[in-house]
Amino acid sequence: YLFVNMSVKILNFKEEYSKYFYELNIEWLKMYFYVEEHDEEVLLNPKEFIIDPGGIILFAQYDSKIVGTVALIPVAKDKCFELTKMAVSPEYRGNKIGQIILKNCINKAKEMELDKLILYSNRVLKNAIHIYKKNGFVEIPVEPGSPYKRADIKMELKL
Repeated sequence: YLFVNMSVKILNFKEEYSKYFYELNIEWLKMYFYVEEHDEEVLLNPKEFIIDPGGIILFAQYDSKIVGTVALIPVAKDKCFELTKMAVSPEYRGNKIGQIILKNCINKAKEMELDKLILYSNRVLKNAIHIYKKNGFVEIPVEPGSPYKRADIKMELKL
């Protein structure tokens, strides 16, 4: 490993981090899928689409660089948030940063006294799905008309 987990700091959203949220996620989407119109809209306006409605965005900082991010967005059901927009910079993948971000995100959800988290993913992302399952997420049916064309798996974590 390049570094030990102790050197990763988890930071809360600040307006000046918006560009990292956009860059990390766009890079990830282009590598694995394609950028949907809704992605672009949310990523360009994280304060409007995530923070203002009561969501959170966390960032992983290593060696003064922002190297990862994740968001929790409220969904229509009470006390349920969607875990979304998790991305780690390519040169820092394989260092458990995704796991560190996910654990912090789950802890934050518990602090917020949420009942559950949901997420949408795609089965080609075997590592991500493995990490979700390892952290207690279970597969549930993807509803018709799900928010993402690329999603072929939906998971939830009861808190």
